[in-house]
Amino acid sequence: MDLILIKQPRVIPQDRLYQSAKRVLDILICLLILPIALPVMLICALAIYLNSPGPVFFIQERLGKGGRSFRIYKFRTMENNLDDKHSQHYMKAYVRGEVVGPEEGKEVFKPIQPGQIFFVGRLLRKSSLDELPQIINVLKGEMSIVGPRPNVRWEVEAYYPWHHERMEVLPGITGLAQVRGRSCIDFNTLVRYDVEYIEKRGMALDLKILWWTCLSVVRGKGAR
Repeated sequence: MDLILIKQPRVIPQDRLYQSAKRVLDILICLLILPIALPVMLICALAIYLNSPGPVFFIQERLGKGGRSFRIYKFRTMENNLDDKHSQHYMKAYVRGEVVGPEEGKEVFKPIQPGQIFFVGRLLRKSSLDELPQIINVLKGEMSIVGPRPNVRWEVEAYYPWHHERMEVLPGITGLAQVRGRSCIDFNTLVRYDVEYIEKRGMALDLKILWWTCLSVVRGKGAR
C-alpha cells in the first residue's frame, strides 16, 4: 500500500496564502542555487565514483505529507549493498523510545559500523552535501526546503499515534528539529520540535530556520 492515513491537517489562519508563498520561496531558492549547486554536485558525484564502487546516488522510498510515498534522492555515503537489518531494528527501537537517551553533546542515531562509510561519504555527511540532490524532490513538489525530515515506511510503521502529526505538512530538507539537535536528540523530542513547527509555521519561522541551518552546516554541529 502506498498511503498511510493520518488525521486531516490542521488549518491555521492564512494557511493557503502561506503555502503559496512557501512554494514560491522553495522554487526561487532552488533556481538561485542551481548555478552553484550543479558544479558542486558534479564534483561530489565524481568523488564518490572514484572513492567507492557502486551507484553515485542513494534513492529510497520515504513517506511524506499524509503518508504519501515518494522516492528521495541523496548522494550515496555508505558502501554499496550493505545489509541494513541491524539498522532497521535499531531505528524501530529509536522511534519507540526504547533506545537509551544520549548524554549531553553525544549523538543518538542508527549505529554505523567501522568501514561502512567511505572517506568521501564522511566528508559529504559532515558538510550535509549528501542532501543536495533533494533539490529535485523540492522542485517536484514532494518536499519543501523547510519541514520535518521524512522517514522510511518501516520507521513510520513503528510510530506511536501522536507521531503522525509530523506528517501533516510536506517533509523538508531541514527543519526545527535539525537546527536544535540534528542527531543529538531522541525521537520523541524530535517529533515535539516538528509539531511545534507545524503549530507555529509561517514565513518568518521558515526564514529563521534557513539561517540557523546555514550556521549549523558551517559549524558542522550534530552532523554525521
